[in-house]
Amino acid sequence: MPAPGTRTVDQVDLHHGVEVADPYRWLEDAISEETKAWVETQNEHTFGILRTLSGRDQWLDRLRTLWNYERFGIPTRVGANYLLSHNTGLQNQAVVLVATTPSSGPGESGVRVLLDPNTLSDDGTVALAGAGTSPDGRYLAYALASAGSDWQEWKVRDIATGDDLPDHIRWAKFTGASWNADSTGFAYSRYDAPDENTAYQQVNVHHKLYFHRLGTAQSDDVLLHATPDQPYWNIGGEFTEDGRWLVVSTHEGTDPRNRLFLKDLAAGTDAAVEPFLADGDASYEILGSDGATFWILTDKHAPNKRIVAVDRDRPAPEAWTTVLAEGDDAIQGASLFGDTFVVRLLHHARTVVRRVGTDGSDRGTLELPGIGTATGFAGRRDDPETFFAFTSYTFPTSICRLDNITGRTEVLRVPDVPFDPDAFQTTQVFATSKDGTRVPMFVTCRKGLDPTGDHRVYLYGYGGFDIPLTPGFSPAAIAWMEAGGIYVVANLRGGGEYGEAWHLAGTRTNKQNVFDDFIACAEWLVSEGWTRPGRIAIAGGSNGGLLVGACMTQRPDLYGAAVPEEGVLDMLRFSKFTIGWAWESDYGSVENEDEFKALLAYSPYHNLKSGTRYPATLITTSDHDDRVVPAHSYKFAAALQAAQHPDGPPTLIRVEVRAGHGAGKPVSKIVEEQADVFTFVNHALAGGFDGADSNGGLR
Repeated sequence: MPAPGTRTVDQVDLHHGVEVADPYRWLEDAISEETKAWVETQNEHTFGILRTLSGRDQWLDRLRTLWNYERFGIPTRVGANYLLSHNTGLQNQAVVLVATTPSSGPGESGVRVLLDPNTLSDDGTVALAGAGTSPDGRYLAYALASAGSDWQEWKVRDIATGDDLPDHIRWAKFTGASWNADSTGFAYSRYDAPDENTAYQQVNVHHKLYFHRLGTAQSDDVLLHATPDQPYWNIGGEFTEDGRWLVVSTHEGTDPRNRLFLKDLAAGTDAAVEPFLADGDASYEILGSDGATFWILTDKHAPNKRIVAVDRDRPAPEAWTTVLAEGDDAIQGASLFGDTFVVRLLHHARTVVRRVGTDGSDRGTLELPGIGTATGFAGRRDDPETFFAFTSYTFPTSICRLDNITGRTEVLRVPDVPFDPDAFQTTQVFATSKDGTRVPMFVTCRKGLDPTGDHRVYLYGYGGFDIPLTPGFSPAAIAWMEAGGIYVVANLRGGGEYGEAWHLAGTRTNKQNVFDDFIACAEWLVSEGWTRPGRIAIAGGSNGGLLVGACMTQRPDLYGAAVPEEGVLDMLRFSKFTIGWAWESDYGSVENEDEFKALLAYSPYHNLKSGTRYPATLITTSDHDDRVVPAHSYKFAAALQAAQHPDGPPTLIRVEVRAGHGAGKPVSKIVEEQADVFTFVNHALAGGFDGADSNGGLR
């Protein structure tokens, strides 16, 4: 089944004296009838091929079975009760429960449903996108997102009655809800209302911070802070627990460096928002305060971060008091309970949790269920307990409790997933990148698997925006390994595994380091005898989609299959849509000549060469993705289909409808998409697209 042809246009752009062709520019118009027809034709072609491949029903059945287990979210203490999310297994969205104990579940005494997003749409595409509880425990401010969009609508629910108040906020994005101390309202951030016809593509600028008072219309919300002279600053606001301060944080795009401002509420509601740590020279996160003293997590003069105490009236660094000095391991986050910080560190991409007093005293390291990832530890400073989730590649996400007084931990819930965890093992290994840098990766497979040089490998990566890839449970990974495959996660430069220095080594003109790291990981798997080039599939989403696109164009000989998911694939125009401009802190800008040259050198869309044999490729995207607009995937798919060697394997694009960048995607859509991916990849790695006999299903 030959790929559908895509018409081209004579579009040429000039950048720093360099002419760059963009023959598929017309596909950027997502609302045109021609683009919609192209998407429909491509989906028909894609699903027409996928239906011919053997094994999809087997993958789908096993994935549904593995996903069909009861799971709970991390409890939140609200007055005398707890809020927790719950999914029976294959529910499209998790349900929010109110419970009298953190270990209670559905059907037990004192447990009731507070919010069920599954009732808000027939197809499960309306999702809970954020929440904030009032200090008095009466109200839940919650955000809903439709079809996976980043746009949010906020409402307020009475926790005791389960009824919604009339409050309704629209056009919020990239925000939480921070309640004031007397629970009369909350701060949130939003943009001005866009043109609804282009809301999923329009550039997002002029973020603003507002205060919403309960019982009033959104039109009456009070503007707390705006930066009209800085349209690209994002703004967030948070009230301190003692009610004394409003903390305003601004940052430009995804740059981790930010600026802190303070509004002294003790001076009255008309008090000005004044600079505090506002040079924009480092990242600053306020962990807590006592009067005019703030405890701050920062990477100022500490790429791996440290905790310092800063006096409001003496904010210069020389006046700071160090509470926890920078160490060899990067600090990922911290929370303050009483006079003790709970600090999460990353040791070779694995979580270590320490307790440290506000006086700097060492109060011990938490006992975790194993080597993996711990997240959570939220709550108010006076809470006697906090909760966290723990997970690894073979340990399903479990809920744990930490006693903030004694420092003891206990496991509250371990999901019962229908697989044998003792049948698998995870090993951390290190590849050597092109410039000699050691790059860690986690290799998970069946115990006793020997390096035959022919195993199927699913190699996953990200490498960007200071985001670490740490061990986590995935039913999909279990299905892949049960079928005899090896699941590998690479920890690449650009991520947050080793602090800000590791992050910066994979940004802007250094971005090629990320691709070199990923290529080195694939080559290590070959050189160590685990696999061979035709048996490696590479996958990644968003920035990871860029990773896959760049590596498959640079080393098409190394991979048997490629799955760029919601990828940033046109590196010369990413800033033209929605929040894409914010990524220039990582990618650089075409306006700067040196960065333009670096972007052009690896941009997947611009580096396809006609007649090259590229690996079998399944591109995935969604029609409502307003983070990485689907035009990236559309244009790359059209260009790859045209460039592919006549005898090469297929290039398919799978466009999900009523879905976005991944957040809030219904479980049914997740399972179906994963079944399609594994069917396609397994067929490709077995040589099925080369005419060889292939069983695309489970072994």
